[in-house]
Amino acid sequence: MIKLKNHLRNQTSPYLLQHVNQPVNWYPWCEEAFAKAKKEDKPIFLSIGYSTCHWCHVMAHESFEDEEVAQELNQHFISIKVDKEERPDIDQVYMEVCMLFTGSGGWPTSVFLTPEQKPFFAGTYFPKLSSYQGVGFLDLLQEVHKKWKKDKNALLQSAEEVVEELQRHTNGKKQKDKVKKINVSEKKQYATIFQQLSFQAMQWFERNFDEIHGGFGDAPKFPMPHNLMFLMEYYQIYRDDKALEMAEKTLIQMYRGGMFDHIGGGFSRYSTDEYFLVPHFEKMLYDNALLLISYTQAFAITKKEVYQKVVRKTAQYILREMTSSEGGFYSAQDADSEGVEGKYYVFAYQELTALLGSSAGKKFNEYFHITKEGNFEGKNIPNRLSNRKNTKNFDKIKNNSECKELESINYQKNIEHHSHSTTEPERLLSKVYAYRKHRHKLHLDDKILTSWNGLMIVAFANIYRVFGQEKYLWEAKKACDFLERKQIEHGSLFVSYRLGKSQGKGFLNDYAFYIWGLIEIYRATLDSDYLYKAIQYCKKAVEFFYDKENGGFFLYGKENETLIAVPKETYDGAIPSGNSVMTYNLVKLWQITGKIEWKNQAEEQLEFLSTFAQNYPAGQTFFLFVSLLYQNPPEHVVCVLKKEEDLEKLKETCDFDTDIIVMREESTEYQRINDSTTLYICNHYSCKPPVNL
Repeated sequence: MIKLKNHLRNQTSPYLLQHVNQPVNWYPWCEEAFAKAKKEDKPIFLSIGYSTCHWCHVMAHESFEDEEVAQELNQHFISIKVDKEERPDIDQVYMEVCMLFTGSGGWPTSVFLTPEQKPFFAGTYFPKLSSYQGVGFLDLLQEVHKKWKKDKNALLQSAEEVVEELQRHTNGKKQKDKVKKINVSEKKQYATIFQQLSFQAMQWFERNFDEIHGGFGDAPKFPMPHNLMFLMEYYQIYRDDKALEMAEKTLIQMYRGGMFDHIGGGFSRYSTDEYFLVPHFEKMLYDNALLLISYTQAFAITKKEVYQKVVRKTAQYILREMTSSEGGFYSAQDADSEGVEGKYYVFAYQELTALLGSSAGKKFNEYFHITKEGNFEGKNIPNRLSNRKNTKNFDKIKNNSECKELESINYQKNIEHHSHSTTEPERLLSKVYAYRKHRHKLHLDDKILTSWNGLMIVAFANIYRVFGQEKYLWEAKKACDFLERKQIEHGSLFVSYRLGKSQGKGFLNDYAFYIWGLIEIYRATLDSDYLYKAIQYCKKAVEFFYDKENGGFFLYGKENETLIAVPKETYDGAIPSGNSVMTYNLVKLWQITGKIEWKNQAEEQLEFLSTFAQNYPAGQTFFLFVSLLYQNPPEHVVCVLKKEEDLEKLKETCDFDTDIIVMREESTEYQRINDSTTLYICNHYSCKPPVNL
């Protein structure tokens, strides 16, 4: 076979570069590829994934590194590789296509297109060869080629029908026709609507809550931190103890289990079992950022030291392994090492006794439930799950009538235990960490994404506000400075940065998450420059992405490439949707500044998402979290400052949730009393007489 040129060599995406030496003649998403497909009358094979995706690695090894498959692709198709994290627009459009074809989605996403980008078949992972379980990739390629040559018109007609259905599905008309229009500007009506939606979501969580192991539903269990944020806010507003119990149980179990990396800190992507013992081992920046926000919120409410411990260990992990020297935060660490999932993270019993010595090693192994028989493929995932040694133990007792009571007792003991000083086994963690780090290599996706960096800025700003640790505020500001230097041009955001290059005009999530970060840094510092930037980027987001005709924000906008459909995300999935986060931004800008323009825009956005949330309230919990904030605004303080040093005193005086606007000059409405720093305090829709700080 003649080896053709691979067109990925000049890309910066770690995912695309993983495929650069394969025999497949890959192109990035570009006009050259589509023009070649038209000229040569070939269909396009589109493969979408990301660099730390386990099944992407499997399909790459089985098929894309295989000469036989490569020959079929090179001879009869134009092959395109896309990093979903750099092109969320392409990912979202063709993930919708995959779900239309199969009823589910995932990565790698495998789609066959016409040269006009219109899909006629889609799926996810395919093994190379067919079996009783389904069609193999090689047979699929041959069948598509045969169909393209003999009955291309049928494929083209199918593609047109798919695009029509996709456009109906993504523009929201199909969904909005089923639900009642809501007007949130009428106070009584929106209060009733939001309460009803929140109550319905709460009922769903109660029905699906795992009383024994925490989390919701069956395996796999995803962290979904915004669900926990909603439950904790629901508790704050309605004092519903069940809401806090469900959030706390889940937070504790995720930490105690193997989903949390007890050796090096940080959380893996999700739990493959119901116990939070066996994770899917990849670590994503966005999961850890959102979990930091959730555990910080839990500490702010309960003051339990276990949450501070989780925050400290997770934040240390981010600074140690996921932070660029320039200030940005990296994207992800792989699940696989040397081609084996989880190899980096698991241990044999004897391995640790040899490292730590017989006596200390035995204590360490007992503490982290590391046994000779193992709890994962003969090896051990360190965990603190109620002294249970492996998954077989779980299966034996999970239906035991005493199980629920035992879990409750262990849960309380665990909280009490973690409130005390560091144990002897925990003091050995640094030695085990150093040993593990040099034992196997772990792939790092070191591209810096604007959207995910926005989430980590939020997390670190909140850590500073709750725990008062200056280094985390410094890191948040440093990341913000990095994005301002590297990811912004003429007031517009880029998507990603790597190897000295910024890539792609920003999408909705880039603006929404970064604005959120700027708002939280402002709330942490009261530095009006951050508030000004948040306002400017919010105006840009409205200009670029807002749908003036139907409401809501499109995923891509005026500066982005036009695709076959224009998605408008409303569902809060692994991360909150850009629409939900923009709702938060608009509500907070109104609550902080008091400007009517932000109030009006916020209410339009609340109306838009309320309409969609009627179908499945528990699927839009970040939006519901925001709606609770909107209905129950925190204390608002206007500070007419006299001396700059009064700012620190002001921050110490006000509660965590207080919204503060700082004025350095008097106005007709706000003046200094006694020529001193003066506070105008409003709460529960009423205002108090001005007082001096």
